[in-house]
Amino acid sequence: MAKKVYELTANVSTENPKAIRRLLEGLIEKGSVTPTEQGFQVKAQMVGESARDLNRSFLSALRKVEKKTRLRAEWAFGKSVERFFDYVPKGSHKD
Repeated sequence: MAKKVYELTANVSTENPKAIRRLLEGLIEKGSVTPTEQGFQVKAQMVGESARDLNRSFLSALRKVEKKTRLRAEWAFGKSVERFFDYVPKGSHKD
């Protein structure tokens, strides 16, 4: 399968913001990590084969640092957007 560039928009909730921030900044090459009351808002570009695979690897990396980390994410490629809460797909749509 070909690699695609996805636009990630996510909210990360955590009980260990210091460790998660370091990890987020290491995972994201192009984008931003903005602190919020519950954790961080992330906007980034990531390359992968599918939104599901990217979401799974992203959340797995976060949970290796802090087990109670939660992720609400939207992965956009072209006009298609896929939403996830943690590992669970919550729908998709095309504009």
